Amino acid sequence: MRTARAVSVVLLWLPLAAWAQVDIQDPWARATAPGAKVAAGYMVIRNKGASPDRLVSASTPSAARMETHVTQRDGEIMRMREVKGYDIPAGGSFELKPGGAHLMFVDIKQPFKDGERVSVTLRFEKAGEKTVEFAVRRAAPMPHGHGH
Repeated sequence: MRTARAVSVVLLWLPLAAWAQVDIQDPWARATAPGAKVAAGYMVIRNKGASPDRLVSASTPSAARMETHVTQRDGEIMRMREVKGYDIPAGGSFELKPGGAHLMFVDIKQPFKDGERVSVTLRFEKAGEKTVEFAVRRAAPMPHGHGH
């Protein structure tokens, strides 16, 4: 009976231990113009664990859906494409930043205004779900040739 109880306790703590291995730093979303239907979100994901993890999806009540995107150069034009998540190396980090990887808020319910906060639930392959607050802020204009 003791062994079964000890195993149960360990199994309950495993998801918490994995969750604690992922740290989100500086989550923010770009403020949008009135009438905009999409917004972009950025952050740094740090994996303090000994094994890699993967951000597989995200959701928010502020948009119909969220997508994981990367921006790549195609000749003189920067093009955005959807990807199936982001790999976060063991003991490493992955940065979502303007002009690179980003979360796309699709069909936002209202404009994102500077100073507001947007709640986002991130889903990791191993660490499970983690809800974070994205600060909405103005940002410098996108580089010339950026194609959404």
